[in-house]
Amino acid sequence: MSSGEFIQRVRETLRDRRMSVRSVARELNYDHAYLSRVLSGKQDPSMQLVAGLDQFLQTDGELLELAIQAEEPNRSVEDAEPSSAAHRILRLNNAQGADFVQAIRDMSRRLIVLDNELSGVSIAEPAGRAFKVVHRRLGVGDYDQRYERDIQSAASELAEVAGWALWDAENEEAAHRLNHEALFLAKLSGDRSTELLTLQNMAMQSEWRGRPQEALSIARSVLNSRRLHPRVEAMFRIREAKGLVGTGRLPEATESLRRARSLVEDGSHVGAPEWTWWVTPGEIDRQWGHMLQIAGQVEDAIEYLQRSIQTARDVTTGYSSERVARLADCLLDVGAWRDAEDVAASLITSTPGISSGRTIRMIDNVAHRRSTLPDAPSSLRDALDHLGDTLNEDPFTL
Repeated sequence: MSSGEFIQRVRETLRDRRMSVRSVARELNYDHAYLSRVLSGKQDPSMQLVAGLDQFLQTDGELLELAIQAEEPNRSVEDAEPSSAAHRILRLNNAQGADFVQAIRDMSRRLIVLDNELSGVSIAEPAGRAFKVVHRRLGVGDYDQRYERDIQSAASELAEVAGWALWDAENEEAAHRLNHEALFLAKLSGDRSTELLTLQNMAMQSEWRGRPQEALSIARSVLNSRRLHPRVEAMFRIREAKGLVGTGRLPEATESLRRARSLVEDGSHVGAPEWTWWVTPGEIDRQWGHMLQIAGQVEDAIEYLQRSIQTARDVTTGYSSERVARLADCLLDVGAWRDAEDVAASLITSTPGISSGRTIRMIDNVAHRRSTLPDAPSSLRDALDHLGDTLNEDPFTL
């Protein structure tokens, strides 16, 4: 875009407030050389940078407006397309009442669509920045008070999305903060649905952080509190099972997953929260495979993981490679070289389209196992080498 007025306004603001480019870049977590190029007109600013500058410099949407006008010089802000990223952020800054509620929910939905359909694009940064805009307005009361509970409910949903995305990007500290914001806002607004989803996320994240008893406590606090929809109960039975196996109680964990499977296969889906869509028989198989892997029953785990991959088409998400990486790890454990090589080849193909930090780390662990497999055939070791090289490729190489 032609961003002369935007650049001039930012430079004037920095001069008037005696701020250096380096200090502002540091505050916004951007490289100062990038910000310097933007402010010298050598590079166009991203909308995330525009939104960050607008918030940090407290220009109340002026910088966003200038950016939109530069991007679409023949159109007014009011005429901007609803799908424009800048327009959505501007709405978060300026909308009031019911419009503010709708702007927040639109942002959450758009982020979820991007997360599922463009798995190579991380939504962590835009989700976190969007919630910061909403959080600031909630803190100062910059909204129509008649809509407070609806705004808090919408904000809790956005915080939940951001907390999930930040955790998947392996920014655990930020994810922890956003989870607690989501839970706090859900309780304030009486949004039981988002409260349950956030608790499910928190239990899952506790499990991944090596805190199985904490995960178990969260799951059981929900299971013991009130009657749940079958699909929601199945989600927390999964979390219960993972907590139990992590504390060495495999028979109890197995029973929890049996109950989860029964709830999914036999229970009614009518009235289930929209966010339970991913709880399917294939997902139960994936979780069962992981449970057996944790328990050291690797050969049995392989059967469940293979079945979960075969049925993965019943749910389309950007995280299907996670189960493939876990299967590769198990196959290497039991010396199933030919199958492991085939799975490694599939990961070589899928890896360039993955943004999930968790999944990338799992694939990287598989690639690095080459050095621990002296008896493996050279073709498998070459495939693992190739997988490692793929992980290290420049993501912007076409």
